[in-house]
Amino acid sequence: MDEGSMGSSHKRRALCLGPLQEQVPKRKSNRENLDRFIPNRAAMDFDYAHYMLTDGRKGKENPAVISPSREAYQKKLAEAFNMNRTRILVFKNKPSTPIDPIPKEFLSPSSPQTKPVKHRRYIPQSSERTLDAPDILDDFYLNLLDWGSSNVLAIALRSTVYLWDASNGSTSELVTIDDDDGGPVTSVSWAPDGRHIAIGLNNSNVQIWDYTVNRQLRTLSGGHRQRVGSLAWNNHILTTGGMDGKVINNDVRMRSHIVETYRGHHLEVCGLKWSASVQLASGGNDNLIYIWDKTMASSSAPRQWLHRLEGHTAAVKALAWCPFQGNLLASGGGGGDQCIKFWNAHTGACLNSINTGSQVCSLLWNKNERELLSSHGFTQNQLTLWKYPPMVKMAELTGHTSRVLFMTQSPDGCTVASAAADETLRFWNVFGTPEAAKPAPKAKLEPFAHVSRIR
Repeated sequence: MDEGSMGSSHKRRALCLGPLQEQVPKRKSNRENLDRFIPNRAAMDFDYAHYMLTDGRKGKENPAVISPSREAYQKKLAEAFNMNRTRILVFKNKPSTPIDPIPKEFLSPSSPQTKPVKHRRYIPQSSERTLDAPDILDDFYLNLLDWGSSNVLAIALRSTVYLWDASNGSTSELVTIDDDDGGPVTSVSWAPDGRHIAIGLNNSNVQIWDYTVNRQLRTLSGGHRQRVGSLAWNNHILTTGGMDGKVINNDVRMRSHIVETYRGHHLEVCGLKWSASVQLASGGNDNLIYIWDKTMASSSAPRQWLHRLEGHTAAVKALAWCPFQGNLLASGGGGGDQCIKFWNAHTGACLNSINTGSQVCSLLWNKNERELLSSHGFTQNQLTLWKYPPMVKMAELTGHTSRVLFMTQSPDGCTVASAAADETLRFWNVFGTPEAAKPAPKAKLEPFAHVSRIR
């Protein structure tokens, strides 16, 4: 049986089954509705049709023989049969006018028939707080600002590390390291527990401090030959990047702390970021980005990179892993590049590139919305909020009078702190307030349980 005849068979079954015809599957055919006419008898008037085929046509064929009484009779008959109609056979009933069962004006805002309107978030154009940051180093390759999970912000002002407690606005001095002792400070980074902080120094050493008791726990030395300008934590592993181009993983629980060494950069490493999927991104003054996989390293011998990304034409310090897409990395180039690029960390492919028109110093993702914040140098020294993925500018925040070198965000992800070469520290409510605030996780101190005071 060919496809056309099978389609006709199903039609005949549907007509025979009556009310159950919806249960019979229909087969489409190129000759469907073309083989024969199936009249719609429910819309036909057989009495009127019989009259028109017999006596109804006689008057029109020979009107001279019609008597007045006959004419009156035909007029009455025409009114009774509605003879102004011209169609006898009806192919299809006219569709009935659709009726909305529930008037729209009676629908409540929470009804599933209506789509809720998402209101545009208000973004303040000025900083909500400004603090002085005297003697902050105007050095693009350093990382001198970080906000810990305990809601304490750390900032390095040349040789001194200051702590600002966001819960009460108090400021305290953690440590001052003179140039003779290894200063100035070149990087700061809070551990995930929010209690311990790493301080990178100009003499290539790294100090670990417990801020709750204002005590130095140990000094990591021997890994680098020049200053340590970038730091990144991965649980109990502290990754350090130096001017010597080396990237080193240090296990702070062990006396022999160097556990992995990554070699790829041939100039200073100025950007380091760990992803949630244990991939490390490193950016350098050699215009390169390397992706390293923690699972590929198991000893202190140099390890091979996973991807070598060569898209930028200037130093890459700004790195940010996307919080809602684990394999997406955003990077920003320096003054000779001025681009924000997006990378697939699994394949190493560049997904998009946006020219911002100015030096990109740092990048931060919004934890609650699909947005990216960038800080810039010359000429506007602004913060720009982008909508991802179209990369449309949502706001430009101005106030700094020199390049905005450093950015960090509060533990709840709402407030952003920026420090610039104009020696000011500004706080911006740029990411708004999350719909449901989650309680901050309690600090876990297990990674540091075996840390002793080692010099």
